[in-house]
Amino acid sequence: MAQLLGTGMGFVSMSSLTAGWVLSGASSQWKGARPGKVFETLVEGAYANPVMVVDEIDKARGEHAYDPLGALYSLLEHDTACNFTDEFAEVPIDASQVIWVATANDERSIPEPILNRVNVFEVQMPSREAARQIARRLYGQIRDAHDWGQRFDPVPEESTLDALAESAPREMRRAWMTGFGNARLDGRGKVELKDLPDGNPRRAPVGFVH
Repeated sequence: MAQLLGTGMGFVSMSSLTAGWVLSGASSQWKGARPGKVFETLVEGAYANPVMVVDEIDKARGEHAYDPLGALYSLLEHDTACNFTDEFAEVPIDASQVIWVATANDERSIPEPILNRVNVFEVQMPSREAARQIARRLYGQIRDAHDWGQRFDPVPEESTLDALAESAPREMRRAWMTGFGNARLDGRGKVELKDLPDGNPRRAPVGFVH
């Protein structure tokens, strides 16, 4: 999305966060303190409207006093985001043009005040044909991104696409990488069904909020 809009991007994985200072910075009085991700993305980037991705926002954890989502209450409001102050930098900046995108698997785990500040879109599980197209595109991306990819056929076999259509999109890339490796070890330039790992997880619905 950031590439299509011609702007920058910041990324924060909430599943590993326990404190809100990662977004809003920590006071310089604390040892090891540093600016937050929002300040860094705006100041070090070249755009005032970067796409800020908050991944797996429903997995945010932390004590009440260190709410990982605390900074979002003001950052998602245009009026307060205009004068956002990072606790480390202590300099007000305009973060009102930031484009926020958050992903989640279960919106029930997201606080209601956050949901009230965003538009929620549910992404349905891809159809079988759509899943095959995703698998085909990932094959081409991986092949084109590596020099060794030119040793493989430009188009994958239909049987491998059918098999991967039953996998979650996140698992498809791993399966292709395993398939490329197994095929290469066998001296072949074609990824066959036997090269794919067994037991790929079934596809599951995903969603995101903006």
